[in-house]
Amino acid sequence: MLARDPQARTPPADGPDGVSHFGDNREMVPTIAFSESVDGVDWRALKAALAADDFDNGRTPDEYETSHRNSFGAVFAIDGDRYVGNARILSDGVCNAYVVDVWTATAYRRRGIGSELVRRMLARVPGQHVYLFTDDMAEFYRRLGFSVQPDGMGMVVGSWLSRDPRP
Repeated sequence: MLARDPQARTPPADGPDGVSHFGDNREMVPTIAFSESVDGVDWRALKAALAADDFDNGRTPDEYETSHRNSFGAVFAIDGDRYVGNARILSDGVCNAYVVDVWTATAYRRRGIGSELVRRMLARVPGQHVYLFTDDMAEFYRRLGFSVQPDGMGMVVGSWLSRDPRP
């Protein structure tokens, strides 16, 4: 388990115009728009993008929508009409938060999009202790100010997504 170092500073996410865009002309990267609104999201398109990038955990488009609407915050990275990134944060609104579902499409990685997604979620929970779990991206999160917290534990209550485990 990783947790956000409370001494780490989170840089502002928005540009000077108050609009959030990401782009690096040196690499000819297309401009990425960031949206923190769940209104108007094409949940089927998001599900399809996640599945195409092998980041689908079995939720239906309706379950993705419910997950996002019930979150403390959500952010989407959009290139034209394509979803290329997503992150959510859960919080009690006081002292504890949990970053989940951080995804950047494989073709868009190593361009700062994932970092921007996480920074936007952290900006929503100042003063809170933020946790996350990662199987293979610990170094990425360390660079964002997270540190390893030993003895993290978890479990699935019943069957995953309350699905019947029988084939």
